Amino acid sequence: MEALRVERLSRSFDGVRALDDVSFSVRAGERLGIIGPNGAGKSTLFNVLSGVLPPTSGKISLYTRDITDLPVHRRARLGLARSFQTVNLFPSLTAFENLFLAAQGSRPSRYRLFPPLDARRDIVSRVEQALVGGGLWAKRSEPVDQLSHGEQRKLEFVMSLVMAPKVLLLDEPGAGLAAGERVEIADMIGGLGAAVTALIVEHDMDLLFRVADRVLLLHYGEVIAQGSANEMRDDPRVNEVYLGTDARANP
Repeated sequence: MEALRVERLSRSFDGVRALDDVSFSVRAGERLGIIGPNGAGKSTLFNVLSGVLPPTSGKISLYTRDITDLPVHRRARLGLARSFQTVNLFPSLTAFENLFLAAQGSRPSRYRLFPPLDARRDIVSRVEQALVGGGLWAKRSEPVDQLSHGEQRKLEFVMSLVMAPKVLLLDEPGAGLAAGERVEIADMIGGLGAAVTALIVEHDMDLLFRVADRVLLLHYGEVIAQGSANEMRDDPRVNEVYLGTDARANP
């Protein structure tokens, strides 16, 4: 079953195409890595998929449902979640409180200041499990601004999971992390389970090839190669793009 299908997706800025006729699909439970040099269109792709930006043309389907024109919150309610390159947390709130708000926001009772007691118990249980699974239980009562950068990145990752996503967009999950912290993030991605489909934009090739089933290469807004992680690891086009030997990069 396809979790996500992208058909001839384009996005232009003042006549310049940041995405140019991009098409691909992702199977349910698959881990798709998305690579490319700076300016390749990776962040624009995630912005369009998540609803932050409308496409200039094309179609996006989530489990066969057309979500092309849906706003961000409607896509989130259908199971599309995203983490960002930079940390997006409430710095004065504790780790527990950040997760509680994320979990509550994904439920039908999200607009109630005081949710029903049964719903609150369920949310607390989900948050506690997420804190334990993310190795953050000892930090649950600490304000976010007192956590290390690595701990904040882990918390943001866990926050996206506590929303029970079907499709998760991970935008450079290893950014700014030490080597050991990147290994922890890779292990967390690897442990997502078959119920979660993941698209991962990442510049750290070691991290990405460790977790990805398949890899897609973007360049100048176009998909120029895609295949299994092993195939793409040895694909000369990957080295050409990253080493700057592509003919379009050096006319």
